[in-house]
Amino acid sequence: MTKAIENGMPKMRIEEVAARRQARIDSGEEVIVGVNKYTLKDPEPVDVRMIDNTKVREQQIAGINKAKASRDKKKVKEALEALTTCAKEDKGNLLDLAIKAARLRATIEEITEALAIVDGWDRYFPTSALISGAYSASYKDKEVLEKGRNLTAGFEKEHGRRPRILVAKMGQDGHDRGARVIATGFADLGFDVDVGPLFSTPEEVVRQAIDSDVHCIGVSSQAAGHRTLIPKLIQPLHKAGEKEMVVIAGGVIPPADYQLLYDAGCNAIFGPGTKVPEAAIQVVQEIQKKLKGK
Repeated sequence: MTKAIENGMPKMRIEEVAARRQARIDSGEEVIVGVNKYTLKDPEPVDVRMIDNTKVREQQIAGINKAKASRDKKKVKEALEALTTCAKEDKGNLLDLAIKAARLRATIEEITEALAIVDGWDRYFPTSALISGAYSASYKDKEVLEKGRNLTAGFEKEHGRRPRILVAKMGQDGHDRGARVIATGFADLGFDVDVGPLFSTPEEVVRQAIDSDVHCIGVSSQAAGHRTLIPKLIQPLHKAGEKEMVVIAGGVIPPADYQLLYDAGCNAIFGPGTKVPEAAIQVVQEIQKKLKGK
């Protein structure tokens, strides 16, 4: 099982099942009441508690700095060095040493770095490979699929390459299943798709987007970080002169937040219930608008 996890096989199988299920939902074959059947024409607005993410982040940083200032620095250093030595010599109980370091108020990052500096203890990064054909094979409306593929093919003919999107996850949002289903669906419709790592900062996403020369950044948000993180993404993007790059958002985003994101420079927002092919078609159209300066 360890080898399977290392090569990403279980994760890819789960994502394949998720992509097939999403295609069945988008096709109406699998019914979710209120999402793809028996939807309300005029849904009542839902009151959502708004949290000031910037304030929470500042409080967390202040708490970490306070803990670092009040701890015994000498003991923390010794505990972290013991972890490094244990990893180098492959002797001792790493879990016990990590717990001792944590009790001395060493941070998770410090404990992780104490191990990562040892040869052979590189950080684990999950495989970014996408499942090909899983979504399109299960989606029933082949005409819509064909429309999407014709659009991406026409884009490639006009611009010399396929539309390229970076699917990004920022902040402490560790839910990437939906993002990878979207990535798989877009790839099946003719997009070149890059998938960014979990827990990225806005600056890291901008850097990856520019380095990969994508046409669009798609931000997947499930943990209410969009109000803070998406504006922080768009600002450095525009400062870097990348005003032609489209920014879209999707996931659990309350309708009350849409205008805030549009005002920040977001080009499109896709909420729950959006069909992947329809989103892909709109994204191609948004990219075309940007390239034509509209």
